[in-house]
Amino acid sequence: MDEVHIPADRAMLHGNLTLVDQAAALVLFVHGSGSSRHSPRNQFVARTLNNAGLATLLFDLLTPEEELVDSRTAELRFDIGLLAERLVHATNWVMQQPQTRDFGIGYFGSSTGGGAALVAAAQLPDDIDAIVSRGGRPDLAGDALPKVKAPTLLIIGGEDDVVIELNEKARAQMRCEVKIDIVPGATHLFEEPGALERVADLASDWFLLHTVGSAGPH
Repeated sequence: MDEVHIPADRAMLHGNLTLVDQAAALVLFVHGSGSSRHSPRNQFVARTLNNAGLATLLFDLLTPEEELVDSRTAELRFDIGLLAERLVHATNWVMQQPQTRDFGIGYFGSSTGGGAALVAAAQLPDDIDAIVSRGGRPDLAGDALPKVKAPTLLIIGGEDDVVIELNEKARAQMRCEVKIDIVPGATHLFEEPGALERVADLASDWFLLHTVGSAGPH
């Protein structure tokens, strides 16, 4: 695992890039409300993807100074435009690095990060090969939803009633391949025994299916 620094306009974002032997695709993690690259849930999923032969990039969408502000006000975690802009910068950075520029690219978004991933994917329609959203808020992507081209998997906990409804409404607005997978008995954070393992397995299968054959110059 390499610590990396990603320039995003005036901000510098910190990340952890994990390359694995023979990887042909890279998954960027887009964390949700009040979280960071240190999220144990996303780290667990990332390890599963690494074991399946996928490279991963976990990075902070906010600078340390912004995180301090957000911890007091919670205003930036719902700034989907800002989060998506940071993700676009990170994606462009990945596409310029010698070791990752030929990889297929996927997004794994959680909570509000699911909305940000879809907005960024709509801005980079020819570069993003697959999206997975875990307990995500695709409804926050708004007008970007019909513009997303990447095959999208929406994973939701079976007990997360409000989010199920929001995901179904979002799916109705999308024009690309979209699948909803509901994990029975799981709540919003997938803390129940076996729930996060199921998320990780579903995500691995989706990314392997849709990104690995897409490797090559973007």
